[in-house]
Amino acid sequence: MEHDLPESGRPVSEHRSASKRSQDAAKAIALTIIGWILVLAGIAAIFLPGPGLLALVGGLAVLSTQYEWAERRLEPVKVRAFKAAADGVQSWPRIIASTVAALLLGALGVVWGIGPDAPGWWPIDEKWWLLGGWGTGATLIFSAIIALGFMVYSFRRFRGLPDHQEAAERAARED
Repeated sequence: MEHDLPESGRPVSEHRSASKRSQDAAKAIALTIIGWILVLAGIAAIFLPGPGLLALVGGLAVLSTQYEWAERRLEPVKVRAFKAAADGVQSWPRIIASTVAALLLGALGVVWGIGPDAPGWWPIDEKWWLLGGWGTGATLIFSAIIALGFMVYSFRRFRGLPDHQEAAERAARED
């Protein structure tokens, strides 16, 4: 039945499978790019203001859908992130310091977004003062909101447990 064949001469099922393969390849490329962006952002945010371990876990989770090596590394990073979260809520000085730091980060984001004039002590051209405007400011504010959210989660989940490290490890393996 020649009239059942598309113009290419290949059966319709071959067209669908070729289209499916193209979609799968595009999805794999997109997931790989997103995963690596999150991993790199997470590594940077470990040293800079931001949710470093969260982004790192997120990036590894995305990459683990495509690569076995990422799947093997995901659990140890998750465990470390949960243990750090559990440690952060075990004493009031840590809770207060973390809360103040998150609030200061949010305030810095607002100041950054408003973009006040460069102070007199600023040694270089004014155009280099607080680069990024509201883009950078919003990122700082978002990081502060994430930090506060994680503190609430950690407080509710791990505060006051006799073995918070074990509870954190169990929680990381359950998710």
